[in-house]
Amino acid sequence: MPQDNLDPLRHIEGFPIGEDEDLHALSDPPHYTAYPNPHLAEFIEKWGTPYDEATDDYHREPYVADVSEGKNDPIYNAHSYHTKVPYKAIIPFIEHYTEPGDIVFDGFCGTGMTGVAAQMVGRRAVLCDLSPAATFIAYNYNTPVDVKAFEREAKRILKEVEAECGWMYETKHTDGRTGRINYTVWSDVFICPYCEGEIVFWEAAVIDGRVQNEFSCPGCSASLKKRELNRATEKFWDSALNAEFERARQQPVLINYSLPNSKEKYEKQPDRNDLAIVKKVESSEIPYWYPTIRIDRDIDLWYERDYRSLGIYAIHHLYFKRNLWMTAFLWNRVRQVEDIRLRNHLLFWLQSVTMGFSKLNRYLKNAFSQVNRILSGTLYVGSTLSEVSPWYALTGKIKRIGGAPGLSDLGEATITLQTTANIPILSDGLIDYIFTDPPFGSNIIYSDLSIIWESWLRIFTNTDHEAVVHRRKKEGNSLDDYRRMMTAAFAEMYRILKPGRWITVVFHNSRASVWNAIQEALAKAGFLVAQVTVMDKQQGSFKQVTAAGAVKNDLVINAYKPRSSFTQSFTSKAGQGLEAEFVRQHLEQLPKTANIERSKEMLYSKYLAYYVQHGYQVAYNGEQFYRVLPQWGFIEEDGYWFSDESQLESYQQALAAAEREAVPQPPLFVFDERSAIQWLKHFLHHHPSTLSEIQPDYLKALQTSADLIPDLRDLLAENFGQPDRQGRYHWPNPQLQAELDEARHNRLLRLFNDYLSQAQAGKRLKEVRKEALVTGFTEAYRDGRFRDILTVGHKLHKRLLEDNPDLFDFVDIAEAKVE
Repeated sequence: MPQDNLDPLRHIEGFPIGEDEDLHALSDPPHYTAYPNPHLAEFIEKWGTPYDEATDDYHREPYVADVSEGKNDPIYNAHSYHTKVPYKAIIPFIEHYTEPGDIVFDGFCGTGMTGVAAQMVGRRAVLCDLSPAATFIAYNYNTPVDVKAFEREAKRILKEVEAECGWMYETKHTDGRTGRINYTVWSDVFICPYCEGEIVFWEAAVIDGRVQNEFSCPGCSASLKKRELNRATEKFWDSALNAEFERARQQPVLINYSLPNSKEKYEKQPDRNDLAIVKKVESSEIPYWYPTIRIDRDIDLWYERDYRSLGIYAIHHLYFKRNLWMTAFLWNRVRQVEDIRLRNHLLFWLQSVTMGFSKLNRYLKNAFSQVNRILSGTLYVGSTLSEVSPWYALTGKIKRIGGAPGLSDLGEATITLQTTANIPILSDGLIDYIFTDPPFGSNIIYSDLSIIWESWLRIFTNTDHEAVVHRRKKEGNSLDDYRRMMTAAFAEMYRILKPGRWITVVFHNSRASVWNAIQEALAKAGFLVAQVTVMDKQQGSFKQVTAAGAVKNDLVINAYKPRSSFTQSFTSKAGQGLEAEFVRQHLEQLPKTANIERSKEMLYSKYLAYYVQHGYQVAYNGEQFYRVLPQWGFIEEDGYWFSDESQLESYQQALAAAEREAVPQPPLFVFDERSAIQWLKHFLHHHPSTLSEIQPDYLKALQTSADLIPDLRDLLAENFGQPDRQGRYHWPNPQLQAELDEARHNRLLRLFNDYLSQAQAGKRLKEVRKEALVTGFTEAYRDGRFRDILTVGHKLHKRLLEDNPDLFDFVDIAEAKVE
């Protein structure tokens, strides 16, 4: 296929950093390009189906069944990555939301597991990511390869490395026979602060492969801890950078090797011959290209790792010279393979251990293997390292990468390298389903962790468009930048998704502010969240949840794009008179079960957020909204609302089939006043209880919160009225509920006015009741008093706004209104 003209593509956000020659060399159009893929439209035209609302009968409820992780799988394990969701965990979502032949999109595809999952069950996939390393892995996972040709070529290349570098990995057995090194263990060398003698860390602090917290100096017997020691250093001339550097001294301390025609492995201390080989390599020039990119620059990686004391200032400093030479030779030889698909799969094979060839490879005595023993999520250089040989690392990978079952049969996926925020080649409303696992705040700075891979690929992430929150980078992204980037990305996904279809987002971060930035971005893009569940990795089960930070597990967000007729009528009428229609559409998308989203509080929260984010007039406060729900024809049962008798009947049948009580267990956690009320409603529904009966379970569910949650006795009085003669609290009847709602609304409004007076007097608002702020902001918004919102909002702690999207929305829209 002729090379693509890159000039029309350079303006697209996320165009990678690299020479055109390297971009073309890595690309395999139309399946994959190492730049924005100009062939996406052809793929959609071939496999896509048009959307016509008049004939569209698609309907799904959120997927809530159990899922297994499936990490112990040859496909999943073929190539490591910083994070990835196992494709077996994605398959049930795809089968639930799509039909065979549908097109699935992943805008943060990483290694392409969504594509593998889609193709495994007869769907097609469009995959997008900003990372050259990630998209290259995704391409190799999702594109067929001639397995026999790959295995034959890989074995040939290993023979070539034997001829070139074999002498570097030779060692003598006790009887004089020549063995081949599997790996060499290297140790840091430190200086004793007392006698100033050298301490080989391996000899002083490692016993049976286990590092001791305290150890003795071999020279003066002083009791020492590692953090008290300075490193022994040495100066070296770097001919590649034409400069002298000082680095931490490390020395080989153990060699694991094998003899010809023997499966047994032997170990020895390095002898004079072994040290002579190391010295010879150190004094020689490497005759092949290798990356020399500097890392001592404004990136989180440089600030957070102790590279300066190690003397690591560039990518090649992360390698012992022997393995640098060997790795350079391998990349050189693989690049000479003419067939593009075969060449790229060989690079995939080689890339899978390129980081493992470096000083990031820790020595772990009790590990099954010393291959790729890298600390996940960081480029950490330990004090005992394992320098593995190419045969030890790559031989087993030939079968694992070439023969992963199913991979050779795939091929109905296309991959593009760019930001998801701008994919102009894709038209509106052509994608059938989106599953994505986006970056979450400062969890992982992907461009930093991929820098070794990208240096060897010679193509780098365009970090101007990387949606992360930098931890240390001086000119990095803030949480606001992250929110803006995620909103743009989700807006583009919203545009290309068919109306009435679903997006599933996996969330890994426990910070509430990041969680709320994601929810804010989804909502501003136009999506409506129907269900959030906890993925229990141990049990493979789902539990409903409404906030991050309360759980350590991954969260799964299921959201939908409203139908075209709905959004068009809302836009033309600015939402006025369509409140009931909004609630009806949302109820129709929810599972017909005891779902938290069906509670009146959550329905009002959804209504309020949607109207405020779109700048529509809010006609109802909370108390008024609860009163009109039955007037609009909605039916309440067990505290849940249904759009009609049919929905209610489905709910009742589901309960009967499950042979359980009408109300499930209360929400897992209480993290603010709203969830506290929800928890109490569940608890009291069929079991009127006294304060002393409620309190123990309530306190177990209560989490640390920035919200000023009222005392339990006050919560019960405000929301359930007074106890009966036995001291038991009951669910209120409809008349009492209306009276309680009105009284609570007025009480919250008075409290807000008190906050407003304090803010107008210049006082900071430290401890606040969030529900009072929501109530007051709502009334101020309805009255057009946007400056009152800002007066209070600017006196709140920034973290409170970041952690609460319902507050942030009001302040955000108020700032826009008063500009």
